[in-house]
Amino acid sequence: MAWNEPGGGNQGGDRDPWGNRDDQGPPDLDEAFRKLQNNLSGMFGGGRGGSGSGGARTPSLNLNLLWLALGVLLLVWLLAGVYTLDEQERGVVLRFGEVQDEIILPGLHWNPPIIDEVKFDNATQVRSVQHNAEMLTEDENIVKVRMSVQYVIFDIKAFLLRVKNPEISLRESMESALRHEVGSASMNDVLTEGRAVLGLAVKERLQTYMNRYNTGIEVTQVNIDDTAPPDAVKAAFDDVIKAREDEVRFRNEANAYANQIVPEARGQAQRLLEEAQAYQQSKIAESRGEAERFNKLLAEYALAPEVTRERIYLDTLESVMSNSTKVMVDVDGGNNLLYLPLDKIMQSTADSNDRRTPTYTPSNSSNDRRETNRPTSRRTDR
Repeated sequence: MAWNEPGGGNQGGDRDPWGNRDDQGPPDLDEAFRKLQNNLSGMFGGGRGGSGSGGARTPSLNLNLLWLALGVLLLVWLLAGVYTLDEQERGVVLRFGEVQDEIILPGLHWNPPIIDEVKFDNATQVRSVQHNAEMLTEDENIVKVRMSVQYVIFDIKAFLLRVKNPEISLRESMESALRHEVGSASMNDVLTEGRAVLGLAVKERLQTYMNRYNTGIEVTQVNIDDTAPPDAVKAAFDDVIKAREDEVRFRNEANAYANQIVPEARGQAQRLLEEAQAYQQSKIAESRGEAERFNKLLAEYALAPEVTRERIYLDTLESVMSNSTKVMVDVDGGNNLLYLPLDKIMQSTADSNDRRTPTYTPSNSSNDRRETNRPTSRRTDR
């Protein structure tokens, strides 16, 4: 019979789940919540255990809930070990704190949490670090240098595990390498043409430091972005730079002028030398010819002295008169001088030759003049 059926009376009153009797008012909520709490505590093993069949089901229910909780924890543990590395990332595994030899490559991976610890970083990205400093040069001058260093990670294990903070080590090594190289150079080299050499020297020394510290960093480029004197002397230094630029410009102009003039002077010198050699050869040949002619003339003179003497006289007189344009002749027994205008005679002779021969060459006309002058001179002399 149900607890609320008619006629239940007091016999069914103790079956009221709310703990109320038939003739009492609405159920007591506090007592109902208290009973519900006791029932839930009994289901999870918190109750004191009951009699009958309800007390026998409690251990089985608690065991099932325990296995369920363990399964959930196992699933969470398995999911916590799943991770993914990007294409540029590389990683290392620490198993109970011990470094494993395997390098974790890009892709989907799983490592047991708590047992393994995975550390990774971007191993292909080119990173850049800036550095500004004022330092002393070899000639005891202060310069300001602004430098940038580009680097990549070539050993992920050394970068992540060997040094606590590799980037701090890199910055301190940049300071040390730059001060060492600037301190070994003069101010002029640092501020002008020695900047490229300075960058290469700093890169080599900085890479030596990184290898010695085993940071796993490879320095790819060192750029000396700017070098300048202190602000107090910048104006004077600018004047010095302009003077040096002017010096270089004037030197280049002088070299260009020398490169233009020297070949011309050498050509002229070679031409004069060749002309002198030609003059030497011509004089030697002329002297030999004169000597040979004199020897032949001597032989002729030995055979006919009078004729040869007369011939020599006439030839000499002809050669002298051919170079003179005016001749004065002293007449025997008189006080007057006879003037022979040889230049006019030669001019008239040349004009007559030109009329007879309209077309001629200068060499032929010269020969005609000499041929015309010879008989005229001879007739005048006689």
